[in-house]
Amino acid sequence: MDFPTNDKLVIVGAAGMIGSNMAQTAIMMHLTPNICLYDPYAPGLEGVAEEMFHCGFEGLNLTYTSDIAEAFKDAKYIVSSGGAARKAGMTREDLLKGNAGVAEELGKNIRKYCPDVKHVVVVFNPADITGLITLLYSGLKPSQVSTLAALDSTRLRSELAKYFNIKADEIENSRTYGGHGEQMAVYASTTLVNGKPLTEIIGTETLPEKDWEDIKVRVIQGGKNIIDLRGRSSFQSPAYLSIEMVAAAMGGAPFRWPVGTYVNDDRFSHIMMAMETVVTKDGVKSSEPKGTPEEQKALEESYKHLCALRDEVIAMGVLPPIDKWHELNPNID
Repeated sequence: MDFPTNDKLVIVGAAGMIGSNMAQTAIMMHLTPNICLYDPYAPGLEGVAEEMFHCGFEGLNLTYTSDIAEAFKDAKYIVSSGGAARKAGMTREDLLKGNAGVAEELGKNIRKYCPDVKHVVVVFNPADITGLITLLYSGLKPSQVSTLAALDSTRLRSELAKYFNIKADEIENSRTYGGHGEQMAVYASTTLVNGKPLTEIIGTETLPEKDWEDIKVRVIQGGKNIIDLRGRSSFQSPAYLSIEMVAAAMGGAPFRWPVGTYVNDDRFSHIMMAMETVVTKDGVKSSEPKGTPEEQKALEESYKHLCALRDEVIAMGVLPPIDKWHELNPNID
């Protein structure tokens, strides 16, 4: 069986629900024959590996280990869901303290065991901050580390498709930007519904303003809704989308949704957040979203929220002050 690359892909947190689904998705997408599953919980990890072996996949060199040095040796792509999952009643931000430490360890292990890795995708929440911490401690370039923000944009597409009772493919370019959390900025101005701008529909009988506001709330609380329905946080959708990101970074089909990326410009300073992005084998390139004054204000508020979380991590001592970041990672301005 032919694969687009033989590069080693490591899935961190593979014993968990997101990680195990990422493993199966990556195998079924035939990204590479060389996939390594890593998790410190050895019995669960072995169970996931056994399940994969029992599928009877062809041409696959699947390995698994609870030894981080063995897992990361010669790794070229890493995708990590290796933090604590959100439980009922929790926000993504509630996970900050514990998962910040996990992200620091992840970054240090990348720097130590696989400094030549090509791309890293960070999934565990709050992903904007854990991705930022991973980037700083890994020593990688900003274009080499991305976070899963796409889930918010796909939830917007889903909610609009349900509301209008049309196929999801008839909703084009649905977008959310900023943070992957309660303060995300949900955009209408980018979106087409059956070829018609969503902004021309909002406020009409087809989509009253109140209904649009309700849709935005459902998008923002999309993860909470999954917890309420299933009793646990999302795992199938983040697994699929994160592996699509890896596929794009390997040089495959362009990733269709915004990803979280490091931003430092005249408007947004020293932060990881969802922008309009392109993911290729050369990494992530971003451009600033354009929208209505109200949307731009929402994006500014989301940025301020992320800055508060970043500053909290600095106060915790997980990250040094911003003016010391270049010393920690010379690729950071």
